[in-house]
Amino acid sequence: MVHLRIVAPQDVAGRALELLQGSDSVCNVVHLPGASTKPTGDLIIADVAREDASVILEDLTELDIPARGSISLAPIETQLSEGARQAERHAAGLPGDAVVWEDVDSRTQELTELSANFLAFMVLAMLIAAIGLVLDQPILIIGAMVVGPEFGPLAGICVGLVQRRPALAKRSLKALAVGFPVGIAVTILFTLVLEAVGQVPSSFDPADHPLTNFVSQPDALSFVVALIAGTAGVLSLTSAKSGALIGVLISVTTIPAAANVGVAAALGDWDEAGGALAQLAVNLSAIVIAGATTLYVQRLLYVRRRARHLSDPSRADAGLPVGRSRHG
Repeated sequence: MVHLRIVAPQDVAGRALELLQGSDSVCNVVHLPGASTKPTGDLIIADVAREDASVILEDLTELDIPARGSISLAPIETQLSEGARQAERHAAGLPGDAVVWEDVDSRTQELTELSANFLAFMVLAMLIAAIGLVLDQPILIIGAMVVGPEFGPLAGICVGLVQRRPALAKRSLKALAVGFPVGIAVTILFTLVLEAVGQVPSSFDPADHPLTNFVSQPDALSFVVALIAGTAGVLSLTSAKSGALIGVLISVTTIPAAANVGVAAALGDWDEAGGALAQLAVNLSAIVIAGATTLYVQRLLYVRRRARHLSDPSRADAGLPVGRSRHG
């Protein structure tokens, strides 16, 4: 279930109530007239089955509530209510498969910001990976994968492509286009400092670190793993399963490959740097291909669900057109 808190102008609140009360997948509707003072309006609280959350939210958007008031939503972890169980039964599908697109949009917006924290995590992740490469320690490579924030912009590119939002895709590309070069540049300087102070083992060969060589040797399986990880990452994002996303982060070698570019470049091994750069390109492209494809399928299923919902009688009760959307 998803909890909705709606602030609506009084001239629209009645229509919103008709919509919510007329939907079988909505329950626990509470109306507090005049409860809001900024903006002035009524407060409406309701719970909606996760499967139908986005279609109901789009109906409320057609009433121009976001433009004149607000809609907040929060997941309900536990609820003891027969009414809620009835609402979930009326919503087709399973809660675990449902996508709340407004939630996906909100989280993607945050994950794609080119902020100081984003750059800091990119740099720190690559420095950890660089030490892992120099010491040939896979555990440090895994740690760097978890710290790296690059999946957010990759997901943003997928969302931007599927939902035809070029601004989001461009912002995500910018974050990656700045983040990776900055991280690689700092890694080069860091490696040079390590070498200058004698912290790079004399036996270290940029082209021969047996336990971590995989970060600079792309092959068919590298592409397959990245495809699988991209699919799992988008499913994790749309289902809000953060545990699965951690597994995705330690499945692909984007951060370690970028760090290896920096380490190899600092030590003058350009063949190794080229291999790591190829590994990075393979992983990034495969993640975007798989993620966009997965998101496209999910969006297609939602569009069909939304089309069926447009004929719901609750829309007529709220004064919305039946069979079509006011927004096209």
